[in-house]
Amino acid sequence: MSIAAVIFDMDGVLIDSEPVWEKVRHDYVVLKDGRWQPDAQRKMMGMSTDEWAAYMSDDLGVAKPLDAISGSIINLMAAQYLHHVPAIPGAVDAVKRLSTQFKLGLASSSPATLIDLVLDRLGLIDDFSAVTSTADVGSGKPSPDVYLETAKKLTLKPAQCAAVEDSTNGLISAHAAGMRVIAIPRPEFPPAPDALALADVVLDNIDQLTAEVITG
Repeated sequence: MSIAAVIFDMDGVLIDSEPVWEKVRHDYVVLKDGRWQPDAQRKMMGMSTDEWAAYMSDDLGVAKPLDAISGSIINLMAAQYLHHVPAIPGAVDAVKRLSTQFKLGLASSSPATLIDLVLDRLGLIDDFSAVTSTADVGSGKPSPDVYLETAKKLTLKPAQCAAVEDSTNGLISAHAAGMRVIAIPRPEFPPAPDALALADVVLDNIDQLTAEVITG
């Protein structure tokens, strides 16, 4: 089945935001007298908003209601993005280039407010035909739900979609959805070897993401 769409992850694929998420969450946990753990950010990558708020409460010891935790973190992230969106070099050009040849979707673990803010600041809102947050489907990655929902919005079968991911949970999610999986790992948060092995293609950077790579 030929590939008709490319579905991007956002954090770690289009923007170098995982270090920003880590700093914001770390500082908030410390401020609230919680217990930050060295692998906390890696564990939260791919979680939905409700899931990472619960993790921060249950595992990191933030004694606040879940909606207060998530609301505070989202507001802090929005403030960071209003100051500067850390676009990965080549990402905007890749989206613009591929939008002329494929339908584009976005399947992100970020909440809709942050997705909209980032796409607006990068000038990419009109390039995506379908945008889904894990908050819209309830289950975060590695569940395939966010990818399946995005394919549904694009009116395509999962096998007609290529997913571009960077993280362990994202790669597992896209593979479980039955999509062609293209991995662009981030050196700061490399995916687990068994998750990376699920990718059909592994690239060094997003500049290498061409139509030929997508279609195989």
